[in-house]
Amino acid sequence: MRNVTVKELVDGCDLIVYSGKEFLETNKIETDDISRPDLELTGYFDYYPQKRVQVFGMTEISFSQRLTNENQDKVMQKLCTNETPCLVVARMLPIPESMAKAASENHIPILRTKSPTSRIASKITYFLQGQLAERQSLHGVLVDIYGLGVLITGDSGVGKSETALDLIKRGHRLIADDRVEVYKQDEMTVHGEPPKILRHLLEIRGVGIIDVMNLYGAGAVRSHAHISLIVHLENWSEDKQFDRLGSGEEKQEILGVTIPKITIPVKVGRNMAIIVEAAAMNYRAKTMGYDATKKFDENLNSLIKENSNHNR
Repeated sequence: MRNVTVKELVDGCDLIVYSGKEFLETNKIETDDISRPDLELTGYFDYYPQKRVQVFGMTEISFSQRLTNENQDKVMQKLCTNETPCLVVARMLPIPESMAKAASENHIPILRTKSPTSRIASKITYFLQGQLAERQSLHGVLVDIYGLGVLITGDSGVGKSETALDLIKRGHRLIADDRVEVYKQDEMTVHGEPPKILRHLLEIRGVGIIDVMNLYGAGAVRSHAHISLIVHLENWSEDKQFDRLGSGEEKQEILGVTIPKITIPVKVGRNMAIIVEAAAMNYRAKTMGYDATKKFDENLNSLIKENSNHNR
C-alpha cells in the first residue's frame, strides 16, 4: 500500500509545523480522504475516521473552546489516536492547550496554515490523490509544449530524446526522459512525472546524460504535467500507410483513460521537433474548434461544386 509521510505533506502543501517535528518522517498517511471533526467534538466517536488527516477550521476551534476543560481534554485525547497522522489548523487559528497536550502525548504533529479551511482541505486532498494514486511506468519522453503535456513514444533508438532536446532548445520544457511515472488524478485525467533518480536528466546517445536544468535553466524543466496527447514516432516504411490528411483518429488507454494519439514517421531529413510541435499546436486548435482537415474537405467540396456548375 502506498503512503505519504507527514513531511511530504508539509512540503507539498506549504504547511507550517507548530509541534511534533520529530514525528514528520515516521507518521504515514494512507488515504486521500480528510476529516473535519464535528460530531466527534460533541463526544460521538462511533465512526471516527482516525486514519485521516484531521483539519480544524474556525467552526471546530470555536466549538472546542466552548467545551469545559474536562470535556475538551477527553475529546482531544480521543481525537489523537496512534493511527492519526497529523492535525491541520487553518487560518493560523490559536491552538487549544488541550490539543497541543494530546498531540504531544500521542506523537502527532500539529500543522498550521494561513489558508481558509475549505481551500487547504481541497489542496491537501488534491495533493494526496496524486501521491497515493495507482502508478504505472511507461517508456517514453514527456514534454510540455505550450502548456500541453505531450508523451513521445517509440522504439528504442528512434530519436525520442533527441527530439525532446531540440524542443527544449525551442523553448519548451522537459518533464521526464526514458521512464515516465503516470498516475490518474481523477477519472478523466492522467498526469506524468519523472522518477526521482531521473529528474531533469536527459540521455543523448554519444554524449551521455545531461542535466537540462543546469544547462538550459529552470525554465527548461517542469515537475509534472497532465498528459493531453501521445505522439508515437515510428521508422519510415514504404510498406506502411501513414495518415496524410489527419482524418484518422488513434487512441490509447493509460490507466483506463483514453488519450488521443498521433503516429509520425521518422525519416532522414525530417525535423522531428518542428513536426511534433506542429502536431501539438494542431491538436490544441482542434480542441478549440478549428479542424484543418474539415476545412480542407469543405474547400474540396466547394471546388468540386464549382467545377460541376461550370461544366453544365
